[in-house]
Amino acid sequence: MSDGIDLGALKRRMEGAVTAFKSDIASLRTGRASANILDPVMVEAYGSRVALNTVANITVPEPRMLGVSIWDKSMVGAVDRAIRESNLGLNPIVDGQNLRIPLPELNEERRKSLVKVAHGYSENAKVAVRNVRRDGMDALKKAEKDGDIGKDDARALSEKVQKMTDETISDIDRLLVEKEKEIMQV
Repeated sequence: MSDGIDLGALKRRMEGAVTAFKSDIASLRTGRASANILDPVMVEAYGSRVALNTVANITVPEPRMLGVSIWDKSMVGAVDRAIRESNLGLNPIVDGQNLRIPLPELNEERRKSLVKVAHGYSENAKVAVRNVRRDGMDALKKAEKDGDIGKDDARALSEKVQKMTDETISDIDRLLVEKEKEIMQV
């Protein structure tokens, strides 16, 4: 605790926003197969909605193909339906207890829409970071008002919080630019 504000806790919360952003953009398709593409797929299984990887094993047998091995034969229809309804533009081919999912070539329009989705994820992460900043600044103001810290200490700490915020947002922007390049590569 740094007299009214825990900078370490604020830093961890900001890093959590960056980690969530990394996870979000990892699920965006870039033209080559990745098991992360199916991360957002939720399957209606055993009376509740569960993540696809809890009812099946996801593999990448070829650069433009995903394989899904479903553990319970009764779940094949539900997994097939969940993938088709996930708005990922994928059409699985049922092969017994396995699904083969060919990844179609990304056209320019789809690439641009994926970039827009990445920008949305980026904005959500930035909002989360700014909320952490706001919480830190509120705690500083309260500590200053209660007399726990002086004006000079409060100003110095607020500058540190702002610097952490700026660095974290620039990390998010850097990750977004990298993902954008990856998506737009032909």
